[in-house]
Amino acid sequence: MKKKIIVLLVLVLIITATWLVVKKEQKNSDELTLFGNIEIRQVDLSFQVNGKIIEMFKEEGDSVKPGDIVAIIDDRDYKANYEKSIAEVSRTLAVSENAQSIFSRQIPLCSDNTISQQECDNITNQRNESQAAYETALASRDYAKNQLDYSKIYAPAEGIITTRVQEPGAVVNSGQAVYTLSKSRPVWIRTYVPETNLGNIKYGMKATVLTDSIDPKTGKRREYVGWVGYISPVAEFTPKTVQTEDLRTDLVYRIRVYVYEVDEFLRQGMPTTVKINLHEQEINEHMDIQQ
Repeated sequence: MKKKIIVLLVLVLIITATWLVVKKEQKNSDELTLFGNIEIRQVDLSFQVNGKIIEMFKEEGDSVKPGDIVAIIDDRDYKANYEKSIAEVSRTLAVSENAQSIFSRQIPLCSDNTISQQECDNITNQRNESQAAYETALASRDYAKNQLDYSKIYAPAEGIITTRVQEPGAVVNSGQAVYTLSKSRPVWIRTYVPETNLGNIKYGMKATVLTDSIDPKTGKRREYVGWVGYISPVAEFTPKTVQTEDLRTDLVYRIRVYVYEVDEFLRQGMPTTVKINLHEQEINEHMDIQQ
């Protein structure tokens, strides 16, 4: 009799547990849960001209804003070339104005053959050549000014210096990295959608992004609002770092979930959990943020 009661209790427990699992699956069937990592765009900052680094103003971890000067090289030669070009502009302008004055005074004499045709041609050519020389000097001045400006590195966007590659005293070539900057925006999560759920998501769907960090103020995981900003048209095998060994051979589609309200607690490579309501149809109003 006791054995029958025990067997009956076990059956009741199994049925109850099965019912709870089914109810939970039904409850979550409208929500797609994905796992991924945060990605942030990075920029290598470099000079556009060659030179010796004189000063570097930022350390790793420092924040920058657009237009901040982060490093300069020895600009003495570039400054001298610029000043020389300014002087050349003044000289060619004087020559051009003199040639124009001669032309204005003597060209009327060509109409009645008071002076020869050869002299008329010389007057015209001198005016044209002097004007061309002046325009060339202007272009050279602008070029020299650009070269002088290129002796400084300006932050192209808001972000954080992640790598300081060079030090003052180093001689660098144009295009050689001096700093690496992680931009504050945009921030997205790279994750993968199974082929079976690909038809349930679309561009612009809202998503909830959760990190593993607990907010001390709320005692809960930090939560952010995002939206689906990219869906790959090409299938690929699940990356080994994303899923279990049983799922690594499944075909998935890579997506990007962009985060709207970015703060300093989101870090490059941070693991996240992404939840997407499959019945969410409203296009996120913040999708116009530069991506």
